[in-house]
Amino acid sequence: MINRKGKLAGSVKVGEKGQIVIPKEMRDAFDIKPGDTLLLLADPKRGIAIPPKNAFTKITEDIFGQENPEKDD
Repeated sequence: MINRKGKLAGSVKVGEKGQIVIPKEMRDAFDIKPGDTLLLLADPKRGIAIPPKNAFTKITEDIFGQENPEKDD
């Protein structure tokens, strides 16, 4: 694991079932706990990203345009 100026870099191996283990330093840095659900974003040209937990809220707000949509009656 490399930690320079608050940025982390490391490598992981993909297991037989396609699973990876996020290194402890990264789990700690992003407050990732057992049972958390992570959002994976992928682009064939740019790779895979695992954004912070609160990114899902921001993405859904961007898609739907507001945080608490009013109920249609």
